[in-house]
Amino acid sequence: MAKRKLHKRAKRREKRAAKKHRGKPLGGPGQPDYTRGLVKGEVKDWSRRVHSGVIKEAKKKGVGEIDSKSGFTEPAIKLAKKLSIRLISRGREVA
Repeated sequence: MAKRKLHKRAKRREKRAAKKHRGKPLGGPGQPDYTRGLVKGEVKDWSRRVHSGVIKEAKKKGVGEIDSKSGFTEPAIKLAKKLSIRLISRGREVA
């Protein structure tokens, strides 16, 4: 039961983020969470900060921006700058 609530909450957050970024929600395993024209976006609704491994996986998916409610680690920020991935946390651009 608890997993179902978490899954629903995450889906709601993905849809809200897609709307906020004026994108179309996609979702599904192995796909970005939303698209806006040619830009693909990923939404992370985690209680911990996003690490560099997530940035590497997003690059494999072709994601151009990642939105996280809890922020990013320093190595993740450095890697995102190197790979030209836009990072957004709490409505502000981090990298």
